[in-house]
Amino acid sequence: MVSVNKKFLFACAAVAAVCATTSVAQDDWRTNYTLYGTPGIIDMPSAVAPADGELSATLAMFAENWRTTFSFQVLPRLTGSFRYSHIYSYDRSFDLQYQIATEGQYRPAIAVGLRDFLGTGLYSSEFIVATKTVSPNVRVSGGLGWGRLASHNGFTNPLGALDEAFEVRPNDRSGKGGTVLSGRFFRGDAAFFGGAEFRVSDELTALVEYSSDAYNIEESRAGFDRRSPLNFGVKWQPNSTYQLGAYYLYGTDIGISATIIIDPTSSSFPSGLETAPMPVGVRAEAEGVAAAASWDTPSAQASGVETLGQVMATDGFRLLGAEVNGNTMRVRYENSTYRAEAQGLGRVARMLSHVAPTNVDTFILEPTQHGIALSAVTISRDDLEELENAPNAAALSYDRAIFGDAAGAAPMIGWDDPNPAFLWGISPYLEVSLFDGDNPARADLGLEASFQYEIQPNLVLSGAYRHRLVGNRDEIGSISPSTLPPIRREGLRYGAESGGGIENLTLTWYGRPATDLYSRVSLGYLERMFGGVSAELLWKPIDSPLALGAEVNYAIQRDFDLGFGFQDYDIVTGHVSAYYDFDNGFQAQLDVGRYLAGDIGATFRLDREFDNGWKIGAYFTLTDVPFDDFGEGSFDKGIVFEIPTDWVLGRPTRNSTATRLSSLERDGGARLRVDGRLYEIVQDGHQGTMGDQWGRYWR
Repeated sequence: MVSVNKKFLFACAAVAAVCATTSVAQDDWRTNYTLYGTPGIIDMPSAVAPADGELSATLAMFAENWRTTFSFQVLPRLTGSFRYSHIYSYDRSFDLQYQIATEGQYRPAIAVGLRDFLGTGLYSSEFIVATKTVSPNVRVSGGLGWGRLASHNGFTNPLGALDEAFEVRPNDRSGKGGTVLSGRFFRGDAAFFGGAEFRVSDELTALVEYSSDAYNIEESRAGFDRRSPLNFGVKWQPNSTYQLGAYYLYGTDIGISATIIIDPTSSSFPSGLETAPMPVGVRAEAEGVAAAASWDTPSAQASGVETLGQVMATDGFRLLGAEVNGNTMRVRYENSTYRAEAQGLGRVARMLSHVAPTNVDTFILEPTQHGIALSAVTISRDDLEELENAPNAAALSYDRAIFGDAAGAAPMIGWDDPNPAFLWGISPYLEVSLFDGDNPARADLGLEASFQYEIQPNLVLSGAYRHRLVGNRDEIGSISPSTLPPIRREGLRYGAESGGGIENLTLTWYGRPATDLYSRVSLGYLERMFGGVSAELLWKPIDSPLALGAEVNYAIQRDFDLGFGFQDYDIVTGHVSAYYDFDNGFQAQLDVGRYLAGDIGATFRLDREFDNGWKIGAYFTLTDVPFDDFGEGSFDKGIVFEIPTDWVLGRPTRNSTATRLSSLERDGGARLRVDGRLYEIVQDGHQGTMGDQWGRYWR
């Protein structure tokens, strides 16, 4: 430890000089990702905030160290990161960084951060850092670090002037991880760090930094040789989607990194590859057209419904029923093609403008999924004709639409859908398991045969069978002991010897028992590890951001061969749930109840959903299982991604791919994995989500 005075005065002078420098804005600078996969220089952080919503994945390697980091710009100023790394063993850690001030003409950007605040504490550190663009091609950063970021040339904590407790950093690192190390925050010695980025060209950046990390753990337990606090590097980024870096580190080692960057707010196909929608049929131009003739007689109505059903089918919609009462036409349909129900709504409305009788001036559209009507949206035909080519048409049409509940009987006249009720297919599958202590990455490649038989639109029998062709997920490794029933920790044993089996085989019924109420009952082999019965009830008013649900399950553990047999473990589980849509892209969910191991507790989940269908979120579960009994990780937590297929392919489809990155899968806090839970189905057809997606109404 050294005296603070000279270094502190030098740092103050340096920061003052930086702040007094007039510079250009840093908007055209790309975020540089460090060996930690976070905004910074090489190993040290900076105060740069990536673009709102930006998602990155970084793989970095040097000496015997490697780190895989996923970072997400949760809010315009808040960055969150999850890291899986190897030092002398595998380790998981979480970071947060908040930009408390943006860069101005004279003011630097300023950020505060927590590194490994929720983990074992191997990387535990905190920092405050300032970054300033001092010329069009030079950006400098300097900061004060604690923890590992004060292990080289540290000095007495300046915060000790406020409270002497800040001068001592407790050694409360947890071998099991998973606990917030708040007792360490900004405590113990402090040290300065800093560096600069020099833009050589639009694609190439040179990097230099002074590191305050002594790498004590790596030197003592992983054979790392640290001889200098200086690091040098170059970063090559030819476009906005990836970065490649090479470094000379700590006077002894060469390091490399690769970062993939995704902007979920944009798409490679911003306009989509779908066919253009049908133009609005204007009644004054449709006089005498047979398709728009009166529906006064039963035969005319049947003919009109037949015409409408055929027209809708050409654009990926399924007509369930239609009727005309006076000057109002009500249509119930299923959108099986377009991810956004608002886009489907707009296309169906334009079809009706060609088929509906000319005396009809009001359309009531009832989108459905799984045979249950989600909402009743009333649209004026006059508004449709008036606004098609009007400026700000989307906002004006949304303001004039009326949203209501669609509980009740379907329209009187149904359509005989020619599509087959039985569908099947065979496709390849890739299943990946990450972060296992014995093997950080496992994968299987094989074939999946699936089928669906629609007994009624709301009563469906479906199933899937998988057969592994190649892979290493059958290499089970060691199963850690636990005082809890083996709910999830033996997950790799399922299908390991048999090479596959029945993934699921369920009969599911959906219903609308009353206004604002939705129901589901699922029976069969509900998931890979459990079969049984699952029943759910959801209360969700059409215009309310709040939804309440209840679910009860009787679950029986399946045999490891994924056949028809069961083991001797069964349990009744259940949860009450609250969902809230904050109307800014964020959705929160709280589930309270009994889990598969018999533990009682709650799961909190927060998602951010973008208008193009991307969804990124995080969750954690706390139950009455003590952290020691839970084992490594202390409690269940993880990150979830949902990527819409149309974002990737550009073609309209409702399919998506969901991935969960769990820090470690164990038995506590384990919930039954049932497909088709109600909230995910219902919310897309309600006013909040449709309002967010209404920009696609005219597409």
